[in-house]
Amino acid sequence: MTRKTLFLDFDGVMHPDDAYMVNGRPMLKTTGHLFMWAPLLAGVLADFPDVEIVLSTSWARALSFSRARLYLPEELRGRVIGSTWHSAMAQRDAPCFPFVWWDEATRYQQIQRYARRAGLKDWVAIDDQPEGWAAADLDKLVHTDSKTGLSDPATLALLAARLRDLGRSEPC
Repeated sequence: MTRKTLFLDFDGVMHPDDAYMVNGRPMLKTTGHLFMWAPLLAGVLADFPDVEIVLSTSWARALSFSRARLYLPEELRGRVIGSTWHSAMAQRDAPCFPFVWWDEATRYQQIQRYARRAGLKDWVAIDDQPEGWAAADLDKLVHTDSKTGLSDPATLALLAARLRDLGRSEPC
């Protein structure tokens, strides 16, 4: 049985893409609150208990993986197994080696790198940044509107359909 993975962005997915760091803490600068649509994701994932979550959000870089994970409600937090960002990536951020690949990579490239290294075949990503996705993997992307995120019923239905499809290509 292969692992089933959901790559999860925060901004534009879990709440509108109007979150900013203020004094080292994320704040939503629009109507609503951070992670206001998290219960909708938890509701969809309730039907898929074997789906694991990998954070594909810049929050892991800005706050650290552990702190970013803590912003999720417990029912989602318990599913998180990793992040496309790892603090070891910053070790290259030295005067003689100032470039960090992750900063220049598209979200798709970040996810592809993680999936390849982890040997993942069955995965879906939910994100409001569709730029740079290979045509061959567009069926793995659930693209959200950055203002409505998971609050859009059509987006939730597409996510559920994509999650149902995970593992279907597995040999008998």
